[in-house]
Amino acid sequence: MSGKIIGIGIVAMAVIAGIALYYLQIYAFYEPVEANGLTDVQMTTIVSGEPEPILYDSFEAIDAGSSPLRYRACFTTPQSQAMLTETYVIYDDAVPLEAPGWFDCFDADEIGTALQNETAIAFMGTENITYGIDRVVAILDDGRGFVWHQINACGEVVFDGQPTPDGCPEPPARDN
Repeated sequence: MSGKIIGIGIVAMAVIAGIALYYLQIYAFYEPVEANGLTDVQMTTIVSGEPEPILYDSFEAIDAGSSPLRYRACFTTPQSQAMLTETYVIYDDAVPLEAPGWFDCFDADEIGTALQNETAIAFMGTENITYGIDRVVAILDDGRGFVWHQINACGEVVFDGQPTPDGCPEPPARDN
């Protein structure tokens, strides 16, 4: 009889741990990002190499302090892809990261397919917004836009514990 009680206790704890883990991954830590009108949607210009704000509306975003990769945003813009490609730096190899299912406006599969079909264009938002992480902005041909953070080439190498490659900034000093 005591074996059954121990077994039930183990299963109950496993179920509680599973529910807690699911909640922590999908819901906890995320917070809405309030639009400030200045730094919400920025793209790096070809001329200056610096990010600058673009025209946008219907901004909705989430972020979490637990990881620099958790930022996701959606917006609309009246600016055409043709005008944007003449003004802003294109981002090669953009791969949108999945957003939590409850953040309905951001569908990484749809964005990824649009990038492959060339109905969306990815732009450099802000390079190294956090060391090794770029903010990427993708604009669909219908004016919908999406923003996410993606590990850049410097980050991939340094985060794997390798020395900083040529052409990459030095990583910030770590607090031990």
